[in-house]
Amino acid sequence: MSNYKIYKTEDEWRQELTDEQYRILRKKGTEMPHTGKYNLHFEDGTYHCAGCNQQLFESNSKFESGCGWPSFDDAIKGTVNNVLDKSHGMIRTEIVCSNCGGHLGHVFNDGPTETGTRYCVNSASVDFSSKDDK
Repeated sequence: MSNYKIYKTEDEWRQELTDEQYRILRKKGTEMPHTGKYNLHFEDGTYHCAGCNQQLFESNSKFESGCGWPSFDDAIKGTVNNVLDKSHGMIRTEIVCSNCGGHLGHVFNDGPTETGTRYCVNSASVDFSSKDDK
């Protein structure tokens, strides 16, 4: 079983997600830099988990970091969990959706805003809803 509210089998995730979403959200993959559809996307709205639709980030927390992935200086309270990541010979902090455990990316303490935080997120791990869609 899972420690998350939403639990699905690997087969269920494979049926619901695109191949790229599955690779990133469920297998902790990473997009190539500067290729994600939300990297240079700055509309007003909310970014949701592509796996379970939980709201994660508001557009007013998004900034252009130059790193090649969508960057946010804050998450919606309680929506993102931090997990120690020692993969690839590095020590980093992975960020996952608190609702389904989907891999979103990593968080760093080099953000340029007053939070000092940069949530570095894969575009394939999120969907976007504009303020006009509501």
